[in-house]
Amino acid sequence: MIFEKCIKVQSFFSILPQDWQESILPLWEDYKSSTECFVLNEANEIVAGGLVFTKCPLDMFYALEEANTYFEKGYKYLGFIYVSESRRGQNLGSFWLNSLKEMYPETKFWLTIEDLNLHHFYVKNGFLYVKTLHHGEQKEGLYLYPN
Repeated sequence: MIFEKCIKVQSFFSILPQDWQESILPLWEDYKSSTECFVLNEANEIVAGGLVFTKCPLDMFYALEEANTYFEKGYKYLGFIYVSESRRGQNLGSFWLNSLKEMYPETKFWLTIEDLNLHHFYVKNGFLYVKTLHHGEQKEGLYLYPN
């Protein structure tokens, strides 16, 4: 299993669920200069990955002031973290996060999650739940690392 920066991000985007692709693909031209993609590659197949943003992604504009506060404090935003369904339960998400933290040992990260069932996963990986953000009917948990 290799953790690496993904230059051909379309190969990562292709493993994402369709609704995720529809969220990121139209905006990628705006984000690619301030966003890095990292993947787990096994036998030339991307099995997991995610994006590291240094500016606020459009889906977080509803909390732009808060997002900018974290960016100004040196945090990077983690988004679109995904493990292929066939590879879940193998600690690949934790491996991806730990590899990223090792690559950027002095960097602070923040993220939000819509699926609150992932709370335990992020806490287990050193993230601290800060609060719940509200976007219309949608709720998202906001997490920081290091806590």
